[in-house]
Amino acid sequence: MAVRAGVAPVLMGARLAWHRPELNDPELPEPVRDWVASGKILLDEIFFASEIALARTIPARHLQRAAREQQDAVDFLEERGFLDDARSYHCDPEAPDRVMMDRARALGLSFQHIRFESGFEPHAEQPGRERWLKHETNHTAHAWILRHRGPERPWVICVPGYRMGTPMIDFAGFRAHWLYRELGVNVAIPVLPLHGPRRIGSRTGDGFFTGDFTKTLFAQTQAVWDARRLVAWLRARGATAIGVHGVSLGGYTAALIASLERDLACVVAGIPAIDFSRLMDSHVPELLKRAVELFGIDLARVAKLLRPVSPLEIEPMVAPEHRHLYAGVFDRLTPPDHARDLWHHWGRPRAHWFQGGHVSFMFDPALKGFVASAYQQAGLVGGSPARG
Repeated sequence: MAVRAGVAPVLMGARLAWHRPELNDPELPEPVRDWVASGKILLDEIFFASEIALARTIPARHLQRAAREQQDAVDFLEERGFLDDARSYHCDPEAPDRVMMDRARALGLSFQHIRFESGFEPHAEQPGRERWLKHETNHTAHAWILRHRGPERPWVICVPGYRMGTPMIDFAGFRAHWLYRELGVNVAIPVLPLHGPRRIGSRTGDGFFTGDFTKTLFAQTQAVWDARRLVAWLRARGATAIGVHGVSLGGYTAALIASLERDLACVVAGIPAIDFSRLMDSHVPELLKRAVELFGIDLARVAKLLRPVSPLEIEPMVAPEHRHLYAGVFDRLTPPDHARDLWHHWGRPRAHWFQGGHVSFMFDPALKGFVASAYQQAGLVGGSPARG
């Protein structure tokens, strides 16, 4: 017996839940339903459909092994106290000793492709550790660097989302040309574990979400570790100030970095996922949930397993006035309750709720102004915020 898995089952329920009740929260703007909103929702649904079409089949024996390992992993985390003190689960990385650089070009921008040893390892005796370390391509961290000549300038670390991890997609998703040329900041875009040149499957991101949530725990822990290692490297080279901006899965990662890294100028969490087990619960059809439960995959246990990497479990270190987030009221992948809960956890900071979905976030006309204003407030850029 095999189960069609990967991200596809997690997203499949979104199509079945087209008419599920909207989030009723007086603190959020009312969704404006019109043909434009329908088009934006359709973009999200096309993404869901592509994941379903390309989903792979996972043999039952792998799900059974994953279920046993998840229980062992939760026991390990509980015994070490990591479930009560999520911050203690994370170690502080040092700057890499050796960084390799190559010149490259994408979307009209000349950039440096840097590579360095990640150095991340799960805790000794942590269940699943040895299997994770067998992913050889994932041992090398990668980043795309856009740096101005002359005196050192502030940096923005842009953390990409799921299925990103190539220069063209990452530059487009973050409007790198605008950040670098118009706002004048230096830009660093790390490649998430299992993405881009670090991939272990046929597609970028394969393995991050497969129903094997021990692997998800390691991937997310390493994503934060690698980004913080990049921060340490930039500081060692004289960075005057560093802000972090993430989208989607990168928004989740940026929020977690803000809880672990001191002295960041600002953090911007865009269309953030914030709870992986909740995503699975809300998107997976009940029939499929019952099927995976037969193999021992339990959502309550998954939530416990992922607690050490939850941005909602650790207080942020970034000053309240330098926390920012934006989210779409029609988002089909990371519904707005995720951003709302992060907003509450962060003390209701400045937020931008736009009439759009997950894939269509770049089409919001006010988003550039919101982001530029966040950077300006943090002292990363000068002058008036960019418009449009």
